[in-house]
Amino acid sequence: MSLLVRGANQVATPTGNGARLGPELATLTVYSDAVIRCENGRIAFVGEESEDLRRFGEPDEILDTDGGCVLPGFVDPHTHPVWAGSREDEFDRRLRGETYMDIARSGGGINSTVHATRAASSEELLTATLARLDRFLTHGTTTIEAKSGYGLDLETELRMLEVIRDADNVHPIDLHPTCLAAHEVPPEYRDDPEAWVRRLVDEIHPEIARSGLAEAVDVFCEEGVFDLEQTRRLLADADSLGWRIHLHADELTPLGGAELAVELGALSADHLMCITPEGVAALARSETAAVLLPGTSFFLRSPWAPARALVDAGCAVALATDCNPGSSPTESMPMIIALATLGMGLGVAEAVTASTLNAAAAIGRDDEIGSIEEGKSADLIVLDGPAYQHLVYNFGVNPVRHVVKGGRVVVRDGVRFDSRSSRNPEGA
Repeated sequence: MSLLVRGANQVATPTGNGARLGPELATLTVYSDAVIRCENGRIAFVGEESEDLRRFGEPDEILDTDGGCVLPGFVDPHTHPVWAGSREDEFDRRLRGETYMDIARSGGGINSTVHATRAASSEELLTATLARLDRFLTHGTTTIEAKSGYGLDLETELRMLEVIRDADNVHPIDLHPTCLAAHEVPPEYRDDPEAWVRRLVDEIHPEIARSGLAEAVDVFCEEGVFDLEQTRRLLADADSLGWRIHLHADELTPLGGAELAVELGALSADHLMCITPEGVAALARSETAAVLLPGTSFFLRSPWAPARALVDAGCAVALATDCNPGSSPTESMPMIIALATLGMGLGVAEAVTASTLNAAAAIGRDDEIGSIEEGKSADLIVLDGPAYQHLVYNFGVNPVRHVVKGGRVVVRDGVRFDSRSSRNPEGA
């Protein structure tokens, strides 16, 4: 199967493997009037159309971009896409002055979603997750890291990971599953959190590892949740269980989570709104990515992570939605890019790289995705605008017109389109 993407005013992409650091974050290769040839799901050529036709001949399918801008598909390296229920009441409470931790202490927060998720059937969870994935996809995301974490017991954590597996099997988006059973202390262990840590270490993590349903593990390292010593114990055997490590770090307090993530060799340290200068320096000396979540700062009206300090120090900065029901209920990477530029101070080119190649590096997939280069997966988006700056310039709307995943057109004119899917819009 071959696809020719033609008619673009601009093709813009970071290049290479590995995260772009410092000034390189702002460096995009920009082609004018280039075509992209996709062959059997891979990018086979980027360049002049006459050369493409000389080398490959007529394609099976043509996608005409009508003067739009082509970018790599967005990679979202921090999401919580499986849950039941909603928490709009907590949103109103925060607007009236209560904090995230106030609400959590009163029985709301993560444990509210845990109650609803435990009560939902696997079919209900899968239906809700697929709907969210469609929203991710129509906003240009082609790969996500997908966490469990709203079960907080073995049975429901396994069911959540099974839902992630089943969604991955039927949806165009690639899902990379992470076990986040250490997301919170469940209500039944509130009086003895150490017993919950022991159960995670002795039973839940090993059983989930045996299931083969997760490729990575995460812990919410935070004051009032899991402290540094508990987090270190929870992650001590990650290597032996075959898992890579992510870490919720320094979100609400300057606990030293970034330094711990570096110590443990984590793929990423995420959030970092309260990171210390020592934490910035530790990340800059390491290969651990700094995954920033501006949607959370915006929705909770909390401080922005120090994006400029992290970039200028030479850290591997990536962006993610943190899609979840309590602190960042969005599937829109264009919204995240707008917040990262207008709120955190990144340039648009920096935010593009942080949402594509650097985000791919944050989940260990930069050799496969994250840039428009020969040999990589043909994951592309077409903006309804002539240049990549339209991601931010035309704010408040979805700028993504078409999406290509693995060489197949899966969103056309903003509508989910997949000839292999029973969930097609009528007439597509």
